[in-house]
Amino acid sequence: MESTRYRRCGRIFFTEKQNGGIKLLKTIYSGKTKTVLADDGTGSVYLYFKDDATGEDGVFDPGSNTVGGSVEGKGKTGLKISQHFFKLLESRGIPTHYLGADVEKGLMQVRRLTVPKLEFVLRYFTAGSMCRRFSLEPGIPFDPPYTEVTLKDDEQGDPLISERLCIMKNLLLPGQYDSALSILVRVGEVLKGELKKLGLTLIDFKIEVGYDEDGKMYVADEITPDIWRVRDEDGNIPNQIDCAKLILDKLGL
Repeated sequence: MESTRYRRCGRIFFTEKQNGGIKLLKTIYSGKTKTVLADDGTGSVYLYFKDDATGEDGVFDPGSNTVGGSVEGKGKTGLKISQHFFKLLESRGIPTHYLGADVEKGLMQVRRLTVPKLEFVLRYFTAGSMCRRFSLEPGIPFDPPYTEVTLKDDEQGDPLISERLCIMKNLLLPGQYDSALSILVRVGEVLKGELKKLGLTLIDFKIEVGYDEDGKMYVADEITPDIWRVRDEDGNIPNQIDCAKLILDKLGL
């Protein structure tokens, strides 16, 4: 089916030329690398994967809070990888918001959830902001893994946040903080094992978690090299663009 995408008035239109129908998707939120969309007719929710990548001054870095540039095809690549890992997590009994994907359009259909502006971070080794914040050398191992929760707020530098503050700010309900950390650890076990098969050592990663009307929690957002740091067999830490190419090649996606 041939399709065309164009923007107008803060919305994204998808015109399906095969039957002349037009699907209107309303922009709910536009982030650095993805846009959250909703179908006005059905109420379905989608993530549109952009070609933008985080970094600074043309240098890509998954830990950066700014967009460092754009790479043609990055969005579709990220969607393929997310689709693979979300299906893998589901097969291991970890609930996710993934419902399906149209790779050619760069769209992933997801569950309608409340997704608080929080990031749940798991570290197997010291790296990035942790080294800067606490004057630590990179590469120091954690056993057990070290977990953190940060508030997604670029102006405040994504500060660490406690369970008490999450509840006070109505970001989470009582008990959800620990539930999310439990999901984080389970996701880490899956990612660490699967990336090891690809010759990659997982250094750290971050996920977002959302919950439905019943309070059930799901892994949200994406599962791509945009959310993790890895070390290859030569000891190098590839950026998210090079890491995605390597994973696509090794998985045959």
